[in-house]
Amino acid sequence: MEFTHFNEQGRAKMVDIGEKDVSFREALACGYVYMKRETLNMIVEGRIKKGDVLAVAQVAGIMGAKETSRLIPMCHNIPLTGVDINFQIMEKESAIRVEARVKCIGRTGAEMEALTAVSIACLTIYDMCKDVDKGMVIKNIQLLEKTGGKSGNFKREEEKPWE
Repeated sequence: MEFTHFNEQGRAKMVDIGEKDVSFREALACGYVYMKRETLNMIVEGRIKKGDVLAVAQVAGIMGAKETSRLIPMCHNIPLTGVDINFQIMEKESAIRVEARVKCIGRTGAEMEALTAVSIACLTIYDMCKDVDKGMVIKNIQLLEKTGGKSGNFKREEEKPWE
């Protein structure tokens, strides 16, 4: 097997994508933050002392997508054309589902940016609420879909929120 991210000396390298075609690429990822029911109620009712949890998490997720190449060593800095973060309150499960859709026109995909956006948004929810619920759990950050590029399209057959 040939490793793509190692040079002739066996040291890490960033893959050269200069020969790849420029194309539209899109990725969708999601993740979950599970919490106490009272914590979820406080978020929904705007009673968290640090402020509007979902508004801050939304901006943080967008910022996370933009900073992915600075956080993940072998990621290329790609020109994002759009980032959208959405939240779904899951009352029955006492959780918030975080979803990030990232779009770009480039030589490599936006999967890592979508996954980073979800991760940072989930971490921000934790940070905003940790004074009332340190037991929150971030789970199942996963790529749901991706389009474009040499490897083609991907669509997860079944989202797995509770494994």
